This record gives sequence, structure tokens and C-alpha cells, in this order.
Amino acid sequence: MEVIGAGLPRTGTLSLKAALERLGFGPCYHMFELYDHLELIDRWLPGVPETREGWERLFAGYRSCVDWPASFFWRPLAEAFPEARVILTVRDPRSWYDSFRGMIRLRVASMAQEAPSPEELEFRTRFARIQPLLRRIAEETFGAGGFPYRMPAPQQAVRAFERHVTTVEESLPPDRLLVFDVREGWEPLCSFLGAAVPEGEPFPRLNDLDAVKERFAALKTSL
Repeated sequence: MEVIGAGLPRTGTLSLKAALERLGFGPCYHMFELYDHLELIDRWLPGVPETREGWERLFAGYRSCVDWPASFFWRPLAEAFPEARVILTVRDPRSWYDSFRGMIRLRVASMAQEAPSPEELEFRTRFARIQPLLRRIAEETFGAGGFPYRMPAPQQAVRAFERHVTTVEESLPPDRLLVFDVREGWEPLCSFLGAAVPEGEPFPRLNDLDAVKERFAALKTSL
């Protein structure tokens, strides 16, 4: 593991994934890997690793990771891979909350649809196995239960976001941590990673909410 993403979901993690892969730090592990490769869910079922070897087995085949569930474990990952660099993606906390809430509502609505296709039914069945872990991650992050069917209040979520940013910033030395807003583009990221800026290429601008819609739409029409 060479690069560890510590940012919460909906902070540009999908754009960062694409950028890291373009710069040679791929494949990059993102929540969407669990959507596209359901077998990866089973790697989490024995429990959260406690050793470097355990993390290496869980992320076998990946050189970087971003987004939940991986980013929740940024601290043990940073300890297990002391040579890895850490990137904390950030954005305006209030706009982040609106975006995050929209994402969760979409997922809940999609999972509640009746008469699923065989592919969607398999997805629901497999994904249900990792739901307890995701629920734990959300509840420990926000300090509130009922996730994903009950979202934390806006002020509570914003405080949790700000607390997370402060904790990461105070836990790692500046030469190992990049606090990164994807709107800044290639330069700070490439400088931090010691990589050349791709000439003539715009920085990836990917919207994971749109990507989720596309994935669930594909599942619904796979008859």
C-alpha cells in the first residue's frame, strides 16, 4: 500500500482514485470495487485486520485506497504501512453533508425496490454481509445510530466532519500528509507524490453520485 486516502466519502474520492491510477498508483481501492467485484466483500468477513500481513491480504492487488470502508481505517493502515503517504480529501462541510445525505438516500431507495433482477438480488445478498461493518463505521464517525435509515442531524454531521479533519491533521507529520481539495488539480497532488503533472490532461472530475445511479440502473435492467 503506497497511498492511503483518509477523506470521508463525497469529498472527491472517486476523482482521486482516477488521478492516482493515472499517476501509476493503481489499482486504487474504492467502495465501488465492492460493487463491481462482489467477491471482495468476503475479504472483510473474517474481521478487521490487526497486522500488516492481514491488511496486505485484504487489499491484495491494490496499491492505493480511498473512500469507505478503507479510509475509516486510515490510522491502522498508516501504522501498518509507515512508508505510505496519506491524502486527506476535504471540501466545504455543509455542502459535503448535503451531498453525503443525497448519496445515502439514493442507496436506501435503490435497495428498497421491489422485484429486483437476479443480478440485483445477488448484489443485495452479498452486500448485506458487509452492512454491519459499514454501519459501525458510520456510527463511530458520527456518534449516532440508525445508519443508513436515519442520518445524523446536519450540525452533528458537520462537527464530525471537522473533528475528523482535525484528528488526521494532528496525527501525521506534514511531510507525510496532503490535505487536498480536488479543485486544486494536479499540481499539489503530483508534488506530494513526486510524480510528473500529466501534460494537457484535465484533472479527473468524477461524480460518484452519478456513478452510483448508473450502477443501480444497470442492476435494475439486468434481466
